[in-house]
Amino acid sequence: MNNLDDLFRQDAASRSSTNPSEQPFDKEAWAQKKQELRQWTYETIDAATSSIAQSGDEFQRYLDVQSRFDRYSVSNALLILAQRPEATRIADFDTWKEQGVFIRRKETGFYILEPGEEYRREDGSTGISYNPKKMFDIAQTTASQKREQPTYPDDRMRIKALVDRAPVPIVINDALPPEMHALYQPDTRNIVIRRGLDAGDIFRSLAQELAHAELDRGDGRYSRSDFTFHAYCASYMLCKQFGVDTSSFRFHRMQEKLKDIEPQQVRAELTVMKDAAHDMARRMNRMLAQQRQQLRTEPAR
Repeated sequence: MNNLDDLFRQDAASRSSTNPSEQPFDKEAWAQKKQELRQWTYETIDAATSSIAQSGDEFQRYLDVQSRFDRYSVSNALLILAQRPEATRIADFDTWKEQGVFIRRKETGFYILEPGEEYRREDGSTGISYNPKKMFDIAQTTASQKREQPTYPDDRMRIKALVDRAPVPIVINDALPPEMHALYQPDTRNIVIRRGLDAGDIFRSLAQELAHAELDRGDGRYSRSDFTFHAYCASYMLCKQFGVDTSSFRFHRMQEKLKDIEPQQVRAELTVMKDAAHDMARRMNRMLAQQRQQLRTEPAR
């Protein structure tokens, strides 16, 4: 990676220090360097995918990154994991500059992929090219000292946001087995939850069962066992995003779920769980934003 960065820096330096008429810009060489960088990102994504598929700890680190960047694709979350796993807020150089923020000296960026132009494949279908884009984390900028600790809603508001506009009804039932806190039932399309749980257990169990409801297309063919791991991971990401304790989650057996699967298929499975968590988080954030707006507009008593 550093070698590729050096190539770009050397190329820029040579253009600035040499008479353009003596050494014109070599478009083909520049395109080749961009292609090398693009290829590096693809190889890095595959390597990161293989790594998280073999280690429960590394898989959990990926989920932590994806929960912080829930709008980013799985591939870009893997690129962040491989290069800057502690990142919390990222932007390119120009975006930081527009905000009056500058990159600290000697800081080096890292790369994600952004959509480029459409192109026509040999089979006639349309594809999208992706280009590497250099990013910087807020900790690498002059704004790093201004970072604030995230603020989370209280337990009641957090659960209220979680169930707001839920895709299925939620009912309280004391007939669940002792080891079960909540259960999504595909046949009746509802969620049953046990009475008397503490706030953390309510959120964790409801998030997991709501993920099942999100994943069920309602065609009568949904299998809980096929998506138990997806729902579990979606619940974890939602807990991380909204400040719910995650110490009870375990991923040491996740290799059994992803073993003997090609990297591209692993990323497809990760996308399923990421999309479920993102859809739930989007509903929660919409409700919480409306609540904050209401509190701002209410007259003081």
